[in-house]
Amino acid sequence: MKHLPIMIITGLSGSGKSTAVAALEDVGFFCVDNMPVDLLPKFLELPIQGDSELSGFAVVMDLREKGFVTRQEAVLSDLRQKGFRFEIIFLEADEKILVQRFSATRRQHPLARDRGLLAGIQTEVQRLQPLRAAADFVIDTTRLNVHELKAKVVEAVKTHRSLRPMRILMLSFGFKYGLPPEADILIDVRFLLNPYFVPELKPLDGEAPAIREFVLKSPDASAFMAKYTELLDFLIPLYEREGKTRLTMAVGCTGGRHRSVAIARALHDHIAAVRGGVELIHRDINQPH
Repeated sequence: MKHLPIMIITGLSGSGKSTAVAALEDVGFFCVDNMPVDLLPKFLELPIQGDSELSGFAVVMDLREKGFVTRQEAVLSDLRQKGFRFEIIFLEADEKILVQRFSATRRQHPLARDRGLLAGIQTEVQRLQPLRAAADFVIDTTRLNVHELKAKVVEAVKTHRSLRPMRILMLSFGFKYGLPPEADILIDVRFLLNPYFVPELKPLDGEAPAIREFVLKSPDASAFMAKYTELLDFLIPLYEREGKTRLTMAVGCTGGRHRSVAIARALHDHIAAVRGGVELIHRDINQPH
């Protein structure tokens, strides 16, 4: 595991550690929540099947474990001496916000059992101050929503790590068979000339060269492709920066056999030419017509 990045996520209870580790899992990290600090060295020595495909490892460690504060410094120091390289992400939030979050979820703060919620939070802040000072990244989640927090965590790691790219699914479909509920972006290409009404083209589907030429060579299709590929080139990096890990674009025509298939293929090929992680599915290409 020494060749892979190791991220330790810690911080105040209620500050968003579960959201942070989910963000890293989405970009290819092998993640473990509530890792006992004394088990971390043993875990890092384990062989993980398929670790060459991983972006790295992330573990959440915090005051849910009673010995965490007293043991973490010695354990982490020993790992550094053994050649392991890791970074610490420390999450925090204002006291009032933490109180609100615990009140909303009705969960028990690990230090509030015999002293009250606010006192438990304040005690945790004090105990974790040395770890906060040693952290590589400190993220204040007070004013962050779930998506903003995920984006910040991924951005912190992405500054010097190679992460799994956002997966893109290009899906062709027919409106007569219903809208795909998983679509993030819906593209209606029923304005294009329909090869269904050309007798020699009707039996073919949108992957046939004759259909692709008929659809894509029309002036309307040429103008559409020029404008829409420019838009996608602008949008895709923004979706990825926001922390989105999967983007589904659905291209629809009436029956999902001709125009939508040809356009989905062309958009897929345009995106795939500059990045990986692009899939193509023709949902309704084999439906009876």
